[in-house]
Amino acid sequence: MLEVAREVLRGEDAWVVGGAVRDEVLGRDVIDLDIACREPKRASRAYAKRSGGAPFLLSERHGAWRVALAEGRTVDFTPLRDGIEDDLATRDFTINAVARPLAGGGEIDPFSGLDDLRRGVIRAVSPRVFEDDPLRLLRAVRLEDELGFRMDDGTEQLVRDGVGRVRNPAGERILAELERMSQAGYERLEELGLLSPLGGAVDRLRGLGGAPAGMRLVAVFGEGLRRLPVSNELRRYAGVLLRAELPADLSPRAIHRFRRATEPWAIDAARFAGGGGDLTRAIQEARQHDPAEPLLRGDELGLAPGPGIGRWLERIEEERAAGTISTREEALALVRCSASDERS
Repeated sequence: MLEVAREVLRGEDAWVVGGAVRDEVLGRDVIDLDIACREPKRASRAYAKRSGGAPFLLSERHGAWRVALAEGRTVDFTPLRDGIEDDLATRDFTINAVARPLAGGGEIDPFSGLDDLRRGVIRAVSPRVFEDDPLRLLRAVRLEDELGFRMDDGTEQLVRDGVGRVRNPAGERILAELERMSQAGYERLEELGLLSPLGGAVDRLRGLGGAPAGMRLVAVFGEGLRRLPVSNELRRYAGVLLRAELPADLSPRAIHRFRRATEPWAIDAARFAGGGGDLTRAIQEARQHDPAEPLLRGDELGLAPGPGIGRWLERIEEERAAGTISTREEALALVRCSASDERS
């Protein structure tokens, strides 16, 4: 990533800044490269042409461009309007306000960010960082969470003072930060007073230790998750988890009914609803024995078209799961017998 950038910007005033420098110092994988240069648009297009990536405008307001690469990697080009120290003064936290010449050389560190990296401290570059961009309220906690760092007292007080701004950023930006929070991150948000204004609470999350990111979001926001711009898939997932009711027992019929209401997320739904390991194992076993083909198709029932067809097919599959029928002939006999009973 760096070599292509050096080719594209050879001889120009350009700097690697922000998270890329931070992560390299910490020994973390660098998957997002942030480069400050004079002409971000031109640089991004030249970089994309060399790398096969896709360039697009990241921020019209700030004039930043991004090149999306394979495997989720990105290279951002931000405008360097004045000197690099002026650029760093606009950054959020000191650990992100360290720059290195793209061509090579020592770091520029006007706010002692390298010392804060060694001490594990999140410290605001200036008292105005949360006024300039309220999303940084969430980012401060997310960086604590991801890096195992802690805000210094002054920065934490700025966060507490800025709680009223936490809802100001666009929903997409808020969601992007929340999706990266662990359970400890959500608990820290609540401690600082940032979670309640977003409509969240951690009570339900505490019983779901080690839950995946989507389940954490559902546990924290419940029905209020629809106020965030989540994907349709996550909306469906949330609906299944929030409506899930544990089966009365572990009989094949009860497990089939539970799965019919919750698949393909039956195991997550069981966990969310408070089910134990026995239920999980019953679901896994039922999945292993799912038949490859249905006993009957709708056009084989000998019934008039209509919504009743679907109900009959569901009943046949339930009886098959319960073990009362196992062949096509038995399924047809069930339909004929039940239909005759209904007519009489």
